[in-house]
Amino acid sequence: MLDVRTQSTFTDYMVISTGTSRRHVNAIVDAVVLNAKHQGTRVLGIEGQKAAEWVLIDLGDVVVHVMQRDARDFYDLERLWGIGVKQQEAI
Repeated sequence: MLDVRTQSTFTDYMVISTGTSRRHVNAIVDAVVLNAKHQGTRVLGIEGQKAAEWVLIDLGDVVVHVMQRDARDFYDLERLWGIGVKQQEAI
């Protein structure tokens, strides 16, 4: 989980998760959406679910990224959002 409150105006936190396959990514997405709805959190949008390489779930204050390993390694969101290697290992 990344705290991006000082870097972003569109969300407060980002959660980044890795799935091992398209099926696994979609299962994680389904679980996140189901749990959000059970907690009364409105799902504002879901992008990328058809390809399931990188799926973004917009929950407003939290944006969840569910990515396959190759996409996660390539885009390196932790580094992009300024989280250093030492901080990343602690997350």
